[in-house]
Amino acid sequence: MCYHIYEVNDMADFDYFINNLAVLYKEYGHCFLVIKNEQVIGSYNSFDDALNETIKTEKLGTFLIQECVENPDDLILTFQGNVLFA
Repeated sequence: MCYHIYEVNDMADFDYFINNLAVLYKEYGHCFLVIKNEQVIGSYNSFDDALNETIKTEKLGTFLIQECVENPDDLILTFQGNVLFA
């Protein structure tokens, strides 16, 4: 699973994804989820589809795209933009 963060200032969406991973996988299966304001606003078959469709209605940097897979051990972090590790 990949976490793709585009200058997201609020980590609440990331926390929402991590805390609800099992439930989200059960509901959506393997896909790329778009999360904004702690809600899933889209589900797509590829990262490119998720990004290209979401930027039609949402400003880049205001949402999170996450690859949803069954095994949490498969998580891979990919950060783009300005990211602060504290």
